Amino acid sequence: MNLFNRIKAGLQKTRETLETGLSSVLPGRVKLDQALLESLEERLLLSDVGLPTAERLLEAVKKRARGASEASAEEVRGWLADEVAAVLAEAGAGRGVQLPAARPAVVLVVGVNGVGKTTTLGKIARRLTQDGRRVLLVACDTFRAAAAEQLEIWAERAGCEILRQREGADPAAVAFDGLKAAVARDYDVALFDTAGRLHTKVNLMEEVRKIRRVISRELPGAPHETWLVLDAVTGQNGLAQARQFYRDVEVTGLVVTKLDGTARGGIVVAIASELKLPVRLVGVGEGIEDLVDFDPRAYARGLFGLAE
Repeated sequence: MNLFNRIKAGLQKTRETLETGLSSVLPGRVKLDQALLESLEERLLLSDVGLPTAERLLEAVKKRARGASEASAEEVRGWLADEVAAVLAEAGAGRGVQLPAARPAVVLVVGVNGVGKTTTLGKIARRLTQDGRRVLLVACDTFRAAAAEQLEIWAERAGCEILRQREGADPAAVAFDGLKAAVARDYDVALFDTAGRLHTKVNLMEEVRKIRRVISRELPGAPHETWLVLDAVTGQNGLAQARQFYRDVEVTGLVVTKLDGTARGGIVVAIASELKLPVRLVGVGEGIEDLVDFDPRAYARGLFGLAE
């Protein structure tokens, strides 16, 4: 299955939420009137694209209609998909795992509890090692029981090294040691795992800011990327998470997990629209190969059930 079809398949539940209404709103040819726009807005909001983004999409429909009184359902879906793709492209989505030439390239991975952060990090490490990179995983989650052990299993699968310390160690100290090791041993990439933390907990957010400060102090310009792992199932709460992490730790990109398990995949568009945060990777299944590069066009057309 190619990338387009994998992303389209991952959007099945979100697409079904839209199609449940769109199939009645857009049956064959439709009148381009206010009633249609209101119905479209309702379906878009149910998929969690958010009100500002829904309004932008509807404005695009009105402009594309160019005064016509009717259009085909396929045309309207195409207009919506084109505008979604434009929103995502404006945010820079679709680069995948493209890291700077800095050696080591340092990536800090953050997120709330339970989003699949450690598993995602392991899958990223595997992709990089398969691409011929020497990778060091740094286990800064020293609080969750067996977090380092889980990351160690992924290090073995990925064929990379891991730096870990005792449970309860200071995460910033682990980050310091990990960065020193990455530089001294000339690794291509250093991936820093962090403990899951609620974005509303000030003390926990300060801890991840401290990790970031330590990395930045010891290696100017680092971290070169800070990726927020976001569970698509959270819907609009994901936007609140993204706002807070973006402000506190200068997030540069998103990795969205469990896209295949939710009807609220429109949240990707809401975040791109408001924060201009690019989606780098999306999880479209449980398998080790199911973390794929994000393709804005595939996402947009898959969202509205359009062919490649």
